[in-house]
Amino acid sequence: MTTGPVPKPTPETLPFWESTKARAMTIQHCLDCGAAIFYPRSYCPKCLSTDLEWRPVSGRATLASYVINRRPLPVFEVEQQIIALVNLEEGVRMMTNLVDVEPTPAALRLGMELELTYDERGDQVLPVFRPAQKETE
Repeated sequence: MTTGPVPKPTPETLPFWESTKARAMTIQHCLDCGAAIFYPRSYCPKCLSTDLEWRPVSGRATLASYVINRRPLPVFEVEQQIIALVNLEEGVRMMTNLVDVEPTPAALRLGMELELTYDERGDQVLPVFRPAQKETE
């Protein structure tokens, strides 16, 4: 559990936050054009359809970009944090934090495989990512 600002769900984002609380993150998909959608909204940004549904994500992603924040706001009560853009396997990009990895450029390779995990914050649960654990044969 980390400290920091707690997200306040809106009617459009409530299903997303409920899914992260259940540790089974979902994102929207358009039933008309098939687009995966993130961030949550009331219509598809590709075709403007309002016919959307929530589907679970695989939990797999790759690192698109990052910054090592060595001076986070005091409310976070951490010395540094990794703020990242990750590409979900479903085809959308989201901003998140990386955990369980050294905050050094040598440890953070663009394109590296990541896996979803969760971080409790107040009464919410945030999706965060860590380096993917390779299965041993």
